[in-house]
Amino acid sequence: MLSLEDQRNVISAPEGGVSIADLLSAICDDKSLVLFNTIAISGGDTDILMTRLGVTRKQFYSRMSALLKTGLIRRKNRQYEITSLGRIVFDAQIMVGRAVNTFWKLKAIDSLETEHKLPVDERNKIINTLIDNEDIIKILVNRC
Repeated sequence: MLSLEDQRNVISAPEGGVSIADLLSAICDDKSLVLFNTIAISGGDTDILMTRLGVTRKQFYSRMSALLKTGLIRRKNRQYEITSLGRIVFDAQIMVGRAVNTFWKLKAIDSLETEHKLPVDERNKIINTLIDNEDIIKILVNRC
């Protein structure tokens, strides 16, 4: 369990940096997320990205401004590319997507925990049976 001080450190932005809320806000709508993912996967220039996204110039530049300000992407030689921070956020977003894809299995695990007060070893067996992603298994097993 995080102490109150640790929670404040996680939520607040470092001096001169961006906060978690800023990062999430930059990718909070579908088109911004598609734009961010497209840059993360293949990069691209303005015209290609605008065409793929199907937005006006103003909408495009508004989204790009948020991604640039938060340091998720950068512009280099007329091309947009993902930054180191952007790569970490991209990978975390992929993990969240995998968790969402196992939503009903996770609900079943929660239900079993709530209703049956399972011993840790039995709970872990159920997790290993239901979940096929090693990263998600590690998170769930280490939670106890």
